Amino acid sequence: MPNNVFLVGPMGAGKSTIGRLLAAELKVPFYDSDRAIEERTGADIPWIFDVEGEAGFRDRESAVLAELAEEPGAVIATGGGIVLRPANGEVMKQAGRVCYLTASVEHLVERTAKDKKRPLLQVDNPRQKIVDLLNERDPLYRELADWVVNTDRRSPKTVAREIADRVRD
Repeated sequence: MPNNVFLVGPMGAGKSTIGRLLAAELKVPFYDSDRAIEERTGADIPWIFDVEGEAGFRDRESAVLAELAEEPGAVIATGGGIVLRPANGEVMKQAGRVCYLTASVEHLVERTAKDKKRPLLQVDNPRQKIVDLLNERDPLYRELADWVVNTDRRSPKTVAREIADRVRD
């Protein structure tokens, strides 16, 4: 596989889970940009948000993306806000193909409801926050994507196989 495959989309769409399965299917390495940030800093994402704010986190995210994009032929799951900086989109487009994993608001709320490690959802109305984030980011995801794949009520293995078939074509 000459290029990387970048998975973009909202929190809870399945980027990490599907990314691991996709990498196994394609027999290539898998990287999760959020995990890479945590490994490099020795701190979890909520702590980075608390101490450095969202801007500090986004700086770290861009640096890690640039590093991971240098990998030859990997699957890379990105954080939901990676598309907020146009330069990140350019990095991904130059280093491979981009797959936007979509899901309904109901599905995203269900998948993220009990997760306390998502700083942007630690608000009074997480459902409304998801709606607001989607309204802002969906056009950015779509503009960047080579493929759009819906994950609602689909097994991660099925979605990974579908993306692998597209990569191979």
